[in-house]
Amino acid sequence: MNMRIFVSRDAGAVAVGADEVALALEAAAATRGIKVEIVRTGSRGMYWLEPLVEVATPQGRIAFGPVTETDVPSLLDALASNTPHLLRVGATDEIPWLKRQTRVTFARCGVIDPRSLDDYRAHGGYKGFERALSLGPDAILAEVTASGLRGRGGAGFPTGIKWKTVAQTKADRKFIVCNADEGDSGTFADRMIMEGDPFLVIEGMTISGITVGATKGYIYIRSEYPHAVEAMNAAIKAARRGGYLGDKIGGSAYSFDMEVRVGAGAYVCGEETSLLESLEGRRGLVRAKPPLPAHHGLFGKPTVINNVLSFAAIPFILAEGAKAYADFGTGRSRGTMPIQLAGNIRHGGLFETAFGVTLGELVDDIGGGTFTGRPVRAVQVGGPLGAYFPRALFDTPFDYEAFAARDGLIGHGGIVVFDDSVDMRRQARFAMEFCAIESCGKCTPCRIGSTRGVETIEKIIRGERVAENLALVEDLCNTMKFGSLCALGGFTPYPVLSALKHFREDFVPAPTTLQAAE
Repeated sequence: MNMRIFVSRDAGAVAVGADEVALALEAAAATRGIKVEIVRTGSRGMYWLEPLVEVATPQGRIAFGPVTETDVPSLLDALASNTPHLLRVGATDEIPWLKRQTRVTFARCGVIDPRSLDDYRAHGGYKGFERALSLGPDAILAEVTASGLRGRGGAGFPTGIKWKTVAQTKADRKFIVCNADEGDSGTFADRMIMEGDPFLVIEGMTISGITVGATKGYIYIRSEYPHAVEAMNAAIKAARRGGYLGDKIGGSAYSFDMEVRVGAGAYVCGEETSLLESLEGRRGLVRAKPPLPAHHGLFGKPTVINNVLSFAAIPFILAEGAKAYADFGTGRSRGTMPIQLAGNIRHGGLFETAFGVTLGELVDDIGGGTFTGRPVRAVQVGGPLGAYFPRALFDTPFDYEAFAARDGLIGHGGIVVFDDSVDMRRQARFAMEFCAIESCGKCTPCRIGSTRGVETIEKIIRGERVAENLALVEDLCNTMKFGSLCALGGFTPYPVLSALKHFREDFVPAPTTLQAAE
């Protein structure tokens, strides 16, 4: 009896015992004399089912989860005798969470062996690269622009415009930089794609290099992602061996190579100019703009800086055409967004869908409400610098303009859910404290304003001169919003002001019985 079994090597799955399950499967199969091939994939993104075990059958993969070491003997017995098992979820492709997604960027994640170039190619990998070679730089640029792709790192800047600026800037050398410093709370899409489909990022960066005339790329990964660092390094070596990196890539006249650089734990290095400073070997301090990195970036040369998900969208756009990508989405938000559901939520994980789904659908329907079973009170979208939305705003469509119209931001697509036990004063204090700790210190509004913000909110919590201190917090937020050099100080007001606006009752003490009578 031969059996092909898939177990995730994603860090999220490993954290809950996927390695132990894989080893137990090998040992139990050997004891029973069953021949087993265990393929370590990325995660499907259904973290409440991890460790997920999938078994190949003539009808497709069958999923079981969450599986522990102690479940392995009974699972193998059930498979050998073709009898039901309590952990059987059913056909993987029929699981409602997966079936209702539009998986474009994450189509191969959890399906292929992320260490195998052959597996990547067998599932459509490098089709975009091959078409790019046939098109040439100008036509590639036209495709990327027509697709409507905007930066998936948070700013939402049109990718085609950024690439065109670098392409038109004359220089003896140009660079491609991938920002994989995924520091936002509740976000993990970059890590998942690097661990589950690393060749996709390499292919996207390579196409970018061909387009703008760059020959070297760097992927800057946060130090807290050792599994992603290992996966990207392994994939880069395999791509180089396969002729997809180095001189005359894919038998063409183009040359492009890349390497991994590991950050040192600074959140502010997710900001593109401080990332460049760090890449150059200096402390991660924000640069004043202009000049823009597209003109004067890494080592003073024109540089394309995009997020992991931005580069990961490129191969599909080139392989299937700009229209196929632009057909997804709404308004100026085209394509799909890998949304990450986290916090106090029943079904946490990655859900990729076209722009336009409402916040309420994502939290209540797809996410299944809170893990605790208590009512949802607040949802923070866009990381620690994102606004808090109350249930009254759950009709907001998930797109850049709709969120901006309600003083929010999509950011990197992270959603963190809080139930009705949350204290919004402490959440506002946390936003200021986070900024104070992570500030690079270069500009006064961010460096000093965040520290004063912590002190002032603490006074409000203690009940000291609440009205005056609330006015002071709002004034501080305006100073930070319009006076900070970068988005760290500039966006910290979003969570603070949204907490004040939508959850005012947490900040203003209830009137006493005597006051109420008066």
